[in-house]
Amino acid sequence: MGVQGLTGFVEERGVFFTELRVRDTKLVIDGSSLYHRLCLAPDADFRRGGDYGAFAAAVGDFFGVLRACGVAPFVVLDGGRGAEDRKLPTLRGRAAEQLRAAHGLSRGAGGCLVPLLTREAFVQALGRLGVPFVQCFAEADREIAGLANRWGCPVLSLDSDFFVFDLAGGYCPLSHFQWQSVRAAAGPQGRYVPARCFSAERFCGHFGQLSKALLPLFAVMNGNDYIGLGALEAFFSKVRLPRGCAAGRGGKHLRLQGLLKWLAQFAEPAEAVDNVLKYLKKHQREEIRALLCTSMEDYAPSAVNLEDFFENGSYECEAARKADVPQWVFDALAKGKLAPFVINALILRSTFLRVQVENMQRPSAHSTALPIRQVIYGLLLRVSHSTEDAFPSKQTNELPIVCEFDRCQKTLKKTFVQAASLPPDFCDDRFPLDKLMEVPVSCRQTLLLETLGVKMSFLEPIPSHLQLPIAVTCYWICCSEPRVKLNQLKALLLMIVSGELQRITSDPDPTILPAEDDSVAYNEFLKWKEKKLQNNDFDLDAAHSFCQWQCCLQMGLYLNQLLGTPLSEPDLSRLYTGTLVHRLYQELKSAPSVENLFVLSPKMAQLYLVLLSTVES
Repeated sequence: MGVQGLTGFVEERGVFFTELRVRDTKLVIDGSSLYHRLCLAPDADFRRGGDYGAFAAAVGDFFGVLRACGVAPFVVLDGGRGAEDRKLPTLRGRAAEQLRAAHGLSRGAGGCLVPLLTREAFVQALGRLGVPFVQCFAEADREIAGLANRWGCPVLSLDSDFFVFDLAGGYCPLSHFQWQSVRAAAGPQGRYVPARCFSAERFCGHFGQLSKALLPLFAVMNGNDYIGLGALEAFFSKVRLPRGCAAGRGGKHLRLQGLLKWLAQFAEPAEAVDNVLKYLKKHQREEIRALLCTSMEDYAPSAVNLEDFFENGSYECEAARKADVPQWVFDALAKGKLAPFVINALILRSTFLRVQVENMQRPSAHSTALPIRQVIYGLLLRVSHSTEDAFPSKQTNELPIVCEFDRCQKTLKKTFVQAASLPPDFCDDRFPLDKLMEVPVSCRQTLLLETLGVKMSFLEPIPSHLQLPIAVTCYWICCSEPRVKLNQLKALLLMIVSGELQRITSDPDPTILPAEDDSVAYNEFLKWKEKKLQNNDFDLDAAHSFCQWQCCLQMGLYLNQLLGTPLSEPDLSRLYTGTLVHRLYQELKSAPSVENLFVLSPKMAQLYLVLLSTVES
């Protein structure tokens, strides 16, 4: 969510904050805000598809600082769009903004864009670090507020809606949370993170006797992600707001201030709403009253008890029950084992496919992974034969349709996609979605591999944690248009091998004696990375091809998760480094000897040859 113009207004003044030393406390963290903040680092490369290793390292550093200051973090992530899909217009607008940013980056302009698999890399990092987290059924704001108030601790976020919630422990914007400048206090208290906490009392005091209870009405009238200003333009055109709050230059903040001062004359929201409605036509009044009252409820902390989830793993959610989501799907979503994409496809039959920095003249990179998505839709939405018997008039050969929002050249378009027809094992009435985990694991693995066009016998020589990415790579080679170039494939496999080499040297298996030649090879690889690159040109066609691979990997991950992970889930922080794969591709074109980069480690040289021969076969 977000209240239009409020962050800028509050930040410009600065008087609404108090200094805070964050230590020895629980801290409820808005996970979506945090991973956006950490991946949009000033030195990040946004053109080449993301460096998930560097991102995961930043996540580790952040939570290491909290641990050193005695802070117990609890991360709460957004889930799906919710059964009512009230934010659809806002999400379409954001997707169009991301498309403009991606187009600018593809042409060499500045800007930033969150890489495709950032959320997945973040969830994996939280799991490795042992940081408690939950993924909500829908938007997390109200549940974040409810949990923080239950514990009386601060909220850490970058969402202007938290200026409006009544928070017992206050709201710390991430922009004022100086985790990279930890300080040590004099005496026994130890280290702390310098931060600033928003004071709703100071904010309301700035506007006379404004009651905190009126802030939700202010947010709704000013415009947020759920309600636009259109419905209230008649009010703003007729009312005389205090102190000449006209539109025009700086008009947004003037109107915002005027609205707050106007609201300060009322004791409570119901009185203020009555006075707003006086400015509207009679036939509109009850509809607008209902809209305002419903929208104000978005700022009431949720009754969902997330403390129960963090203490014993149980998460009760009325909205999920009403939407008839199978219990195992809901539990997997809460634990981050299923993505919001899956819940949106299940409940709304509608999904957004996030744009990357790709060639805008070509079809979307996501089109390569369409057959994988169709199998996901088929599993989620398949109609059982008993349903067809109950409605004999329905055509039995009709497959469900899902609406996808994706790029078509430089505009956002919606396309209707038919779910795939599934093999007989998965059409059996004994195995509807709520019993999908009762299908034998061998059948689930077969469906995954058949979707990717690979036989298990091909994957057997490959380490188990690389089997899924290599199966996805085989699919990418077969399905990409235009065809994948051999040097693109080699660059990708060399990048995967570099991640393996890093893993066995920096995080070795204690049961295996480390080989000296692995360390030597890794040091040589680091020296090679330090060398100045002769040609650092950005190859848009290569970028498009690597975007297609990430799209295939994303949907391969989602299908694998939905089938209960019949293949091991790969560690994304060791799997894809955009700057490295682009560099390897450039160097392979001019210096093919780069293919021997890991020759000093017989184990890694052999792994590279095995991966290459598997994919080529």
